[in-house]
Amino acid sequence: MHISVLLNEAIEYLNLKDSSTVVDMTLGYGGHSSLILKEIKKGFLFAFDQDEEAIKASEVKLKKIGNNYKIIKSNFVKIKNYVKQADAILYDLGVSSPQLDEKERGFSFHQDYELDMRMDKSNPLTAKIIANEYPYEKLIKIFREYGEEKYASSIAKKIVEERKTKEINTTLELVDIISSSVPFKYKREHHPARKVFQAIRIEVNDELNVFEKSLKDALDVLNVGGRVCVITFHSLEDRICKKIFKEYSEIDNNLKKLPIIPEDKMPSFKLITKLTPSKEEIEQNPRSRSATLRVIEKIK
Repeated sequence: MHISVLLNEAIEYLNLKDSSTVVDMTLGYGGHSSLILKEIKKGFLFAFDQDEEAIKASEVKLKKIGNNYKIIKSNFVKIKNYVKQADAILYDLGVSSPQLDEKERGFSFHQDYELDMRMDKSNPLTAKIIANEYPYEKLIKIFREYGEEKYASSIAKKIVEERKTKEINTTLELVDIISSSVPFKYKREHHPARKVFQAIRIEVNDELNVFEKSLKDALDVLNVGGRVCVITFHSLEDRICKKIFKEYSEIDNNLKKLPIIPEDKMPSFKLITKLTPSKEEIEQNPRSRSATLRVIEKIK
């Protein structure tokens, strides 16, 4: 079962009104969207997702609440194709529990299945292609940049060696290769495949580039008084969010020296808050421990 992280906090900081137009950029299994729909009886909800199974499950939930919503089967990078203006926009960038738990999706390093990791099944790039076809240097690059994996080079070397004799097909085959490439002490500290699997998933779905473009577009379509809430689960996404929020809410350095800053040069956004889950939430849902919620508001 999927438990939405920072659920109540995100809904509270979206600052919803009865007539708000809201965009849930990451519908998933409808945890946030269900609560949003209950708050906006006269408003409208747009919800993005690429995952057929998640869309079907959410449709069942949302229909019971109202019909003032539209589910868009598309990557959230296309927000401007569907939404002209919004009062509140939410991102929850965690991979949903059913995606991790269903071994058929090939996301999990705990269960054996064919390497896949696609959020969108029509995407031609899979984890299997990366494991078997990416050159040594490119593997190192994604393991370092997207996984922040300190044993990137030894893991990449071992993958390239192994695939010379036999194609790497399944999640646990890859886990074994990773495990045999790192020191025993490292394995004791945490699962040796976690960072590499994260890196491959990000590469398969082009997650960081897509998020950066999408977040800037989301800020563009936001109405004055509207808010964007972003829940991230690793430092790479959080860094992008923090950087963009800072760019949009800070006064230009060259203008800071002026005694009076012209009104039209003042930033259009202000930062509202940064939150992490409570101790109680982490105890109930250990997957929430790495989550961060950041909130920004359009003020002019």
